[in-house]
Amino acid sequence: MPSPLSMAGSRPGIGLEHAGQVAFVSDLGIGFTDALAWLAIGSFLLALVLQWRDERDLARGTGALAWVLFGVFWLTMVPYYYGEIQSPLQTILATVALPLCAYVGYLLFQGRASLFVLTKAVALMGVIYLPVETIPMVRTWLIETTAVQTHYGMELFGHSPGINEGANGYQSRFDFDPDETVTGRTTYIILACTGIGSMAIFGGLVASVSAPLKRKLTAFALAIGVIWFLNLVRNVFIGLASPWGWFQQDWLVSLMTTYMGADPNRVSYLVAHNYIAQSLSVVALVGITYLVVKIVPEVLAPLEEVLYVLTGTEYDLFDALDKSEFRPDGYGTGAAGAETAADADASSEDPADPPKQ
Repeated sequence: MPSPLSMAGSRPGIGLEHAGQVAFVSDLGIGFTDALAWLAIGSFLLALVLQWRDERDLARGTGALAWVLFGVFWLTMVPYYYGEIQSPLQTILATVALPLCAYVGYLLFQGRASLFVLTKAVALMGVIYLPVETIPMVRTWLIETTAVQTHYGMELFGHSPGINEGANGYQSRFDFDPDETVTGRTTYIILACTGIGSMAIFGGLVASVSAPLKRKLTAFALAIGVIWFLNLVRNVFIGLASPWGWFQQDWLVSLMTTYMGADPNRVSYLVAHNYIAQSLSVVALVGITYLVVKIVPEVLAPLEEVLYVLTGTEYDLFDALDKSEFRPDGYGTGAAGAETAADADASSEDPADPPKQ
């Protein structure tokens, strides 16, 4: 994937990037990070198949390896987020991803079987995202459609720059005249600007749990709709803030250029994208999660696992939110050896014990 600092024609352009891929391209034409991502997701899926076949030891080992590979994948993104995107938030998250993922793998290998629900969620996220990332026709349609929709949004605010080819080869670049704008720069849409990453997160989360199909489809449709709208607002905001220098105040320019090595003309873009938009994105994700939980409380199960990994403390979100009746069969908070329903049934030795429903 081209750098967001690449030139589009003779005019400077900036990609609205927040979760792209590093352009480490091998002789075979496949990005190293893409290959690593596929390997991790493939390992996640293999672990789930092995668990389904009741090969528990092998499933735990494969799952643990998958988590480590997933962490390494994010580690390879650190130079990109730090050097090219210049995003402190994404740099920090990518850096801590490896130890966190390695810890998840360790817990899973040690017997915390409840982590398989989180493993399934991440695997399905990858299944949704990676084909879109790697199928040219789908990728082109998403990028160019998002560019057109963003342009419509700009027109609502009185700006109609037109669209031409961006540095990534798609009709996705907003053709502002550099002689008429404040910074002389513009932006172009890439895959990350389509919101597909966030959509994949909630799609995988909802698909990973057992719940009535109608509720799952409702939650998925709601999440996709909200993400689409907020992503469109985000693109319009950044797409206008960059060329028109909404944040080119002298004190900001001095701060960003002196301490962060930023190009003076990129300050408005960096503030709009890396600080305002990304911070609000975190708030939006929390809000969307709340809406999804209201419809499909079963997703609290993988969220409990996330909290345990981050804090080392067991949380019972089902009880806290008065949703205990939605707890998956056999799933419960507990020590690192928490059991799935199948594990719990297999460990029952008294024939008088009633079967779990």
